[in-house]
Amino acid sequence: MRQYFMETERIGFSKWKSSDRKLADLLWGDTDVTHFICASGVFTQQDIKNRLDTEIQNDTKYRIQYWPIFELSNSELIGCCGLRPCKDEQYIFEIGFHLRKKYWGNGFASEAARAVIRYAFSSLSAKELRAGHHPENVASRKLLTKLGFQYVTDCYYAPTGLYHPSYLLPNRNVEN
Repeated sequence: MRQYFMETERIGFSKWKSSDRKLADLLWGDTDVTHFICASGVFTQQDIKNRLDTEIQNDTKYRIQYWPIFELSNSELIGCCGLRPCKDEQYIFEIGFHLRKKYWGNGFASEAARAVIRYAFSSLSAKELRAGHHPENVASRKLLTKLGFQYVTDCYYAPTGLYHPSYLLPNRNVEN
C-alpha cells in the first residue's frame, strides 16, 4: 500500500521513487497530459525517465517535488501536484499540476493545489508561489485565477518555445 504524507478529502500525496516508472509512464506518456508541457506535445521514454529523475532529485535536494497524487477511494493515480524551486530564490517556489484526463473537470486540480498552497505557506514558510501555463491552456488560467494567483507578465518557457503567462501568490502571513 502506498504511503501518503498529506491527504485531502479525496487525495493522497506520496513521493516519487525510482520504482515508479510505470506510474510515470502512465502520466507523462499520455499526450493529453503532455500536450501543453513541451513543444512537441509528446514525452519520449527518455523525457519520462528524466522527469521522474528530476522529481526524485528535487525531493533529495529541496524536500519538494511535483508529488504523485492518488484517489483515496481506489488508490488510482490522479496525476501530480506540487512544488519546484525557483532559480536562486530562497523560500519562493513554483506550483504545478499534471492530471490524467479522466480526472479533468472534477475539482481534483483545485483540491490538490489548495493543499499544496497550504503546505508551502505553513510547513515550508514560502514567501510566495509562482505559476505559469501554456498560453492556450484556458483551464489552467481559470484555476490559477480561482486560487488567487495574480497575473504578472509573460515569461519565455524553453520546453515549449513560447511565452507563458506567469502568476504570483504572496504569502500574506509573512513580510516579503
